[in-house]
Amino acid sequence: MHLRKAHDKRINRTYLSIVHGYRDSNGKAKSKVIQSLGYMDELAKTYEDPIAHFTKIAQEMEAERIAGRYKTITIDLEERLSQGTINRKNYGCVVLSKIYHELEIDRFLDNARRHELFSYNTEAMMRLLVYTRIMFPGSKRASYLMKDEFFENFAFTIDDLYDGLTHFDKIAGKLQQHLHEMVTEQYGRKTDLVYYDVTNYYFETDKQDDLRKRGCSKEKRKDPIVQMGLLIDTESLPVAYKLFPGNTHDSQTLMPVLAEIKKQYRTKRIVVVADKGLNSGDNIVFNTGLGDGYIYSKSVRGASEDFQAWVLDESGYRHKGDGDKYKLKSKIVPDAKIRYTSEEVGKNGKNKKKYVTVEQKWIAFFSKKYAQRAKHKREEVIAKARQLIKNPSKYKNNCDYGVAGYVKNIKLDKETGEILNVADVLFLDDEKIEAEERLDGYYAIIPNSRS
Repeated sequence: MHLRKAHDKRINRTYLSIVHGYRDSNGKAKSKVIQSLGYMDELAKTYEDPIAHFTKIAQEMEAERIAGRYKTITIDLEERLSQGTINRKNYGCVVLSKIYHELEIDRFLDNARRHELFSYNTEAMMRLLVYTRIMFPGSKRASYLMKDEFFENFAFTIDDLYDGLTHFDKIAGKLQQHLHEMVTEQYGRKTDLVYYDVTNYYFETDKQDDLRKRGCSKEKRKDPIVQMGLLIDTESLPVAYKLFPGNTHDSQTLMPVLAEIKKQYRTKRIVVVADKGLNSGDNIVFNTGLGDGYIYSKSVRGASEDFQAWVLDESGYRHKGDGDKYKLKSKIVPDAKIRYTSEEVGKNGKNKKKYVTVEQKWIAFFSKKYAQRAKHKREEVIAKARQLIKNPSKYKNNCDYGVAGYVKNIKLDKETGEILNVADVLFLDDEKIEAEERLDGYYAIIPNSRS
């Protein structure tokens, strides 16, 4: 480091600064200003000889820099590492550790196990599972096998880890509440608007129990599944989750979750944003009754004739982009009729269906790319339907989703899905195909008018 004296001829003044000179990777000489000192005439009011004073300081700074470049390390050449020792340690978890401790997860878990009979450290287990889930996603066993790659001490066995999962399930609700309070305190979370959706997880087993049941799998598998409803805030941070048996329909998960969330997390008005799986009359009436809002996607194909007619009517559409690639329109419907399940029980022992009138906004869209996608997917299914018609004896069941729907005169066994009338003449349902083609590319969302 040295003292730089830059003279400006225009104003006849000299500016002093302490500069570090170095060479880049190509060997080119460069410099970096370490400290800007000021004009020499101004500095002379404070220092008798500014140049001598700051030259000495620059020399001292250079001496300190050079001294800091060297460290003395003592190595015992006779020492040997034990067989199986992991030489690398992961230090990337320090960022996660900071957030983990800011949220005081360690304090919560230590308090939660204080009155339990087990002796293993569930807090250390959770810490390891959090680190590995984010950095190296895998199974619980895979996480355990990585425990020695961190600087932190994870002194527990694989059996302890599996046993600890029961404890985590026991305190899951309270831990979610704790995390919500800490996120609100640390990051100012707001829950005036939250987003809710449902997914499911499959288990590679044939056995079912009270939670793992066969249902409508997102991956179209026959294995038992568990439904999970997840609520996130506007920053995409999870607020809470709830598990449901695998045979629970998506639409049946919303009401118990929202009622519990509003009470437990003291939320104000919630606007539920969800896909058509949650778009049911019961949910709409429930949202409205709580004074909440909703924005549901709506299937145009499964909609009423009135709704389809409005969607297909060209009047009111605003075109975006080039030509007919994209268009949209909307309207307020003050008296939309919603069918829902009442508390009254009919003669058959089932709850009666009633209607309620609500104010909604209908928004319809058309996308040319979406139309092309729908056509391509349908053509794949129709090709399978043609093969079925040619050789129905090879068609075992209706798990080829939608294939039988394009075949007229077909009769299927409700239990096995097998064709009962193999000898009959089967033919393609051209009317259905034509009706679907008219709706290709159209989709809709339905908010209530306040959302």
